[in-house]
Amino acid sequence: MSKHESWRTKKYWENLENGLLIEEFLAIPQSRDRSVGRRLIDGVIVLNVEKAIQYGGTFDLEGKDIIAIQTKATRLGMSLMGQAFFTREILKRFKPKSIKTVAICGKGDIEMEKLCEQASIEVVVIPESDKCQ
Repeated sequence: MSKHESWRTKKYWENLENGLLIEEFLAIPQSRDRSVGRRLIDGVIVLNVEKAIQYGGTFDLEGKDIIAIQTKATRLGMSLMGQAFFTREILKRFKPKSIKTVAICGKGDIEMEKLCEQASIEVVVIPESDKCQ
């Protein structure tokens, strides 16, 4: 995750009462023969646990309430929307109790936000101007 994205993910997490933020969650490891590529998720927050940050790796998500986060510094677009949607699908393999899906972006787009709402993807706009706040 780039320096333009990580602070946005952390800013979202900081507003929660509790939860373990796992940045760069390893959802799918690369296969030995490289027929399957490694898939990292910008952020997975495990709710109802002590507030902490873990960088990389995995976590036992079975039976847990989680928030799946994909972050881009740019305007909300189909790339981020697709990442958010398929992140949720990938995380279902871990058998969490619930998954809330969040797309964090630097600028909103009314038309794309309507589509996200239909797909149960929460859009959170965190502009560059919020970095120092």
